[in-house]
Amino acid sequence: MTRHRTLVVALTLSWTLALGAWCQTPIQDLFGGLRGGAETPTATIMMPMTDGTELATDYYLPKEGGPPWPVVLARSAYPRGIAMRGARRFLNNGYACVVQDIRGLGHSKGERNVWYADGWREGLQDGKDTVAWIKAQPWCNAKVATYGGSALGITQVLMAPATPGLACQVIEMAPSNFYYNLAYQGGVWRRNLADGWLTFLRLGDTGAMYKGHPCYDEFWTYYNAEAKVAEVTAPAIHVGGWYDIFQQGTINNFVTRQHHGGPGAKGNQKLIMRWNTHIGDCPPEFKLNRNRSDVSASRQYMRFLEYWLKGAENGIMDEPAVHYYVLGDDTDPDAPGMEWRTANDWPPFPTTGTSYFLAPEGHLETEPTTEAATAGFTYDPADPFPTLGGANLLRPAGPFDQRPAREGRADYVLFMSEPLGEPLEATGRFRVDLYVSTDAPDTDFTAKLLDVYPAGDDREILMLDGIRRVKSRNGFEQAAPLLTSNEEVVKVSIDLWSTSWIFNTGHRIGVQISSSNYPRFERNPNTGEDFPTGDFRVAHNNVHMSPDHPSALVLPVRK
Repeated sequence: MTRHRTLVVALTLSWTLALGAWCQTPIQDLFGGLRGGAETPTATIMMPMTDGTELATDYYLPKEGGPPWPVVLARSAYPRGIAMRGARRFLNNGYACVVQDIRGLGHSKGERNVWYADGWREGLQDGKDTVAWIKAQPWCNAKVATYGGSALGITQVLMAPATPGLACQVIEMAPSNFYYNLAYQGGVWRRNLADGWLTFLRLGDTGAMYKGHPCYDEFWTYYNAEAKVAEVTAPAIHVGGWYDIFQQGTINNFVTRQHHGGPGAKGNQKLIMRWNTHIGDCPPEFKLNRNRSDVSASRQYMRFLEYWLKGAENGIMDEPAVHYYVLGDDTDPDAPGMEWRTANDWPPFPTTGTSYFLAPEGHLETEPTTEAATAGFTYDPADPFPTLGGANLLRPAGPFDQRPAREGRADYVLFMSEPLGEPLEATGRFRVDLYVSTDAPDTDFTAKLLDVYPAGDDREILMLDGIRRVKSRNGFEQAAPLLTSNEEVVKVSIDLWSTSWIFNTGHRIGVQISSSNYPRFERNPNTGEDFPTGDFRVAHNNVHMSPDHPSALVLPVRK
């Protein structure tokens, strides 16, 4: 296990228990490094917040040098000792460390409503209060950085707008906006992620609260860091992965801060996008590890901390702002892609939104079909189309071949281009625009983008996937009217998020359309209700293709 992933290892516990046979890694090997030999805190205190709530906090002081020292802070939803394991190397490099249980979790007091008090609510700004306490200590030299991934990254994103004067942040795998890239995607509850993680931490009340707000309303404004980016002053390095659950959030955090952040933040952001899933490498049948050692995220962010906390002239801020891994053909050693690249911004170069239009008989064409046609399927929420790979948390994740998921099923339609005559490079945001109809009041449409290998290999590798609820077709702030007739054709756009991928010569571009991807996303009961309550309705769904209804996959193709 790499050092920079130690802080998020607890998040994978239930996944590992359920899928130990799949990953073929004994659980004791995964977690053995977290037992024995722990650092002993210099002190453990109950730190009072502005409202009097006390948060359990450990601090660790280096054995050499100082005081005072620069300080690295991790605020955790997991046991504090786990966070300290990942931070031990900071002590060895002359940083004091502070690790804190967030409000209501671990040994901290207060209401068990995760992240409610970690942002910019009036009188509930636990991150800001903690930094103020640290800066007042005689062992702190007034420079405080924050660190951590996943849940520990989320606390950083939320605290940044309320906490001026942070020296810098190291944020791994964190959403920028809870509604769009944590709880709901395309207006659909992220069941595997949200239910799974909240259940894991026994936070059912928080889950019920989130489910009570299926549209983007005022509730979600307290979890939308993008809207508060002008108040962020901290430089930051953002680390994500193409198959991570918060992939788009990582990119959005970088882009919004880099271009619209406040003084100190604007222009001082770094981005590293790896090939990873949320917990590590991708499935062994897809060989993602060529050139994997070229960029070490941990080495980069240690240099980042040295620059901002110690004033080290190590050149990191003179280097390109973005490091990203380009995916592609994993079998041809001469194929383009499967390499690290750098850029000064994201996206890294100009692209052209190139449409591949859905056409009869399962074709993807560069021009819309000249005759009206439909492709239909039946969606039964009692038997949803199964998830196989993608950006999951508590189940296998990554670029899986999608053919096994379709065996024996008819609740999908599949479209493919002709074999490519030359490589095609696409980097940036991907989407699918569909013109659809249904005989149900409401339903969902899903899309999976595939790299289809030539005959003899035939794999259909999942690149990206997404979903869109039909009643969110006009936006996410308010539900559109329910449908009353299967003659009504409406447009839905499915955001597939982002990647960097080169289709090799001879490969085909594929897109699979269905109405479920379960349990990655919650099932639509087809009744108009937001969540299943036991009352299911079968939907007969159609995708329309014509000059008036040009359903298409839109790729950000490099010019």
